[in-house]
Amino acid sequence: MDVNSDFDQRVVLHTEEIPWESSPMAGVARRRLDRVCGDNERVTTVVRYAPGSSFSSHVHTGGEEFIVLEGIFEDDYGNWPAGSYIRNPPQSSHTPSSKLGCVIMVKLGQFHPDDRTFVHAHIDKLGAVKDADRPNVKVSPLYRDAREEVSVELWQAGTVVPLDTVGGVEVFVLEGEFTEDADTLQRHSWLRLPSGEAVNVTAGPAGARVWIKRGHLLNL
Repeated sequence: MDVNSDFDQRVVLHTEEIPWESSPMAGVARRRLDRVCGDNERVTTVVRYAPGSSFSSHVHTGGEEFIVLEGIFEDDYGNWPAGSYIRNPPQSSHTPSSKLGCVIMVKLGQFHPDDRTFVHAHIDKLGAVKDADRPNVKVSPLYRDAREEVSVELWQAGTVVPLDTVGGVEVFVLEGEFTEDADTLQRHSWLRLPSGEAVNVTAGPAGARVWIKRGHLLNL
């Protein structure tokens, strides 16, 4: 079943209010944010691994990217603590597990089929540079190609931040909060905006740290 599959629509979800659904694997549960069914299913979810749980070995024909929100995620490429950002390109394979348990935000099936670029990064170990065009904003780049740009941004408390929505944008709150339109997005809230004009958001009283993906919705 498709979920939030109309990418011309604005979507706001507070993921911690969404009930957990069981997955086919024992101990692994998920909260769906969007899903487009088809031969190469496109999905955005928050996934929880109970301590000692695992998922069977599989190939990502359409690629996978995720950020570890809590705990430690483990697979063939390493052990990834909270704050890790991972891109596993099309045709990569792994066997995910977590001895201690973890929570990740993951996107599946949304890469260009020719992409073969791996990214293994930790957002706390990356430098953050001031955005010359947006005062009180610092940016940690994670990935960029002709189709999309992925980064972590730090927004100082009370800052009005313009978001360029050309090509569409997704924002996932890692820490703090911000407001957009009439909604307040807090830790682990998710905002998806269709391609259009710039939108202003306002960082909360403690500021906000957010994961952002831009430009990709026109390529889905």
